[in-house]
Amino acid sequence: MTEKSETNVGNKAKVCDKAKEQVTMPSLFKVFMHNDDYTTMEFVVEVLQDIFRKSATEAEKIMLTIHFQGVGYCGTFPHEIAETKVSRARLRARKAGFPLRCTLEEA
Repeated sequence: MTEKSETNVGNKAKVCDKAKEQVTMPSLFKVFMHNDDYTTMEFVVEVLQDIFRKSATEAEKIMLTIHFQGVGYCGTFPHEIAETKVSRARLRARKAGFPLRCTLEEA
């Protein structure tokens, strides 16, 4: 939207265009990590700390939730950031020989 205002100074007319910006928040996505029979608990903690920036205590808690409940919540992020974190976790797991699985869910 553009808002115009006119001011008269002497014989000179001045027109100012003021653009109103619409700022929208990006849609958020929850990231979940799933349990499997092969990925080590230590590796899951390492991924949670390095990629999802969790403290050692929080990473341990999430890892135990994944282990005992089958799935654990890693965080909520804008879509592009969530996809990047999932891709980085998946790539690191494949390089280490683990079938770690992460999924996204709209928040």
